[in-house]
Amino acid sequence: MSEALARVAGLGYSYGADVALRDISAEIRPGVITGLVGPDGAGKTTLLRLLAGLLRPSAGQIEVLGHNMRTDAAAAHADIGYMPQRFGLYEDLSVAENLDLFADLHGLAAGVRAERSAHLLHFTGLGPFTARLAGLLSGGMKQKLGLACALLGRPKLLLLDEPSVGVDPASRRELWSIVAAMLAEGMDDGMGVVWATAYQDEAGRCDDVLLLHEGVLITHAAPAAFLAPLQGRVFRLTSDSHDPSGAERRVATRQASADPAVLDAVVEGATVRIVLRRDAAAPQAADLGGSSLLAVAPRFEDGFIDAIAADSTPPSVATWVPAQVRPTEAAAAVIEVRDLLRKFGTFTAVNRVSFSVQPGEIFGLLGPNGAGKSTIFRMLCGLLRPTSGLAQVAGMDLLRAPAEARARIGYMAQRFSLYGELSVVENLRFFARTYGLGRAARAAAIAQALQRFELADNANTTAGALPLGVKQRLALAAALLHGPDILFLDEPTSGVDPLARRAFWARIGTLADAGVAILVTSHFMDEAEYCDRLGIIDGGHLIAVDTPAALRERVRSADLPDPTLEDAFIALVGQQDKAVAA
Repeated sequence: MSEALARVAGLGYSYGADVALRDISAEIRPGVITGLVGPDGAGKTTLLRLLAGLLRPSAGQIEVLGHNMRTDAAAAHADIGYMPQRFGLYEDLSVAENLDLFADLHGLAAGVRAERSAHLLHFTGLGPFTARLAGLLSGGMKQKLGLACALLGRPKLLLLDEPSVGVDPASRRELWSIVAAMLAEGMDDGMGVVWATAYQDEAGRCDDVLLLHEGVLITHAAPAAFLAPLQGRVFRLTSDSHDPSGAERRVATRQASADPAVLDAVVEGATVRIVLRRDAAAPQAADLGGSSLLAVAPRFEDGFIDAIAADSTPPSVATWVPAQVRPTEAAAAVIEVRDLLRKFGTFTAVNRVSFSVQPGEIFGLLGPNGAGKSTIFRMLCGLLRPTSGLAQVAGMDLLRAPAEARARIGYMAQRFSLYGELSVVENLRFFARTYGLGRAARAAAIAQALQRFELADNANTTAGALPLGVKQRLALAAALLHGPDILFLDEPTSGVDPLARRAFWARIGTLADAGVAILVTSHFMDEAEYCDRLGIIDGGHLIAVDTPAALRERVRSADLPDPTLEDAFIALVGQQDKAVAA
């Protein structure tokens, strides 16, 4: 069990003139989960593909399961399980057909294939869904099927490339439990796991962590080693208000961030989480815009920021806001949903949902995969007709007045909906024309977008070749070209690293402070903290609407004295599921 499953020494890889990895040396041990983390474009996927034998190194050595992957990769393939991003499934095949296909690829005999498939279907809970097409599965079910396919060959080395991106918190926890149980089951065979992740809480649960930055291995250590330098440097900044508004929390975060002693400041419920710079003395709470500072235990994301931020140039968060938008007091709702119902045949996807969003408010829609969030989004955007009820934007029904209403709306789709073969400038030109901007207005808006979103250096790069964080900036810039006063964001930071996520939400906060109404869906509980209010959807029902701090309070107990927003989400959805079952 002490023998390494994989060793790399001086490993390098280049895509033409672009260096993706340089001088990487590390070992992957059996019996443990090794986390692979780093900002977008750090080289995580490239390293996994090299370990899987899908790429050949440009420099250095890589050995996997005793095989030189430069010269003998084929000999190792049978003992490697690889789950790529987006799960690597064939969506026009059923669950059973996907498993059969992967069994064929592994050359499994009929008896072995049947026994292993049955075991994995039971283990993942997919047994009742073998006839369902993979493309019709929820995100969490696709995740589990992708894992089952990767495990079918009983690999000694399991490589998972961001397996939980785009799935809800309950599914993420379930996936972790499944992988941990399978690892324990396979320990006698010396199995090991490499788990690339954008979720820092997942990295914190790993036994070992590789932190990459700009193709270089910054740290290889247990999570505790990341936390040790943070002791005594992490605080919660509280205010006199028990549940401050989103605008108040944004102001407090900006004020804290501006202090020279502060390395990081993020919203956390009714408080602001503060990480001090190394060797900095703790400032007074009043100087940070709060009433008290409470020392708290560091978490893995604090260590990530501490390790990366010193080597990174803080991104600009300046953005422009629509000239027609002005903050108003007690303004009428600009998004109005009342008794909204949508059925697909006999299936009710959205069941009598009601909520509203005011100018300058950030309203988040949370829910498990398949809960109905995307269906609500599609109805509000005029892409889907409600069965009954009201869905209005800016006082208009998009189905009746689409041109007028859409002129008021900016929309940033999940996975960004950019044209991968077009350059950054060509994408911006296309969206500017789509929004009906004239030639002069189009040129001015594009010039502003390139400058304010730091896209000028990539102006002629095709969108498909951009790192995920840059794609995100481009998608947001495109959604704002026409100066909308209502912004729809569908999973806007799915898969991006904490630094890019902070910059994104700083921009969104600036827009909200200028009066832009923002409706966002997310599976990422840390970013849901930035919302003024949250609505939780489960089974088509709106089961809770409240501030992030108030939702935490609903589940606080002796067993859960300091609940996270993820704890609150899982508890409230669990209560709803029990009520439905009863």
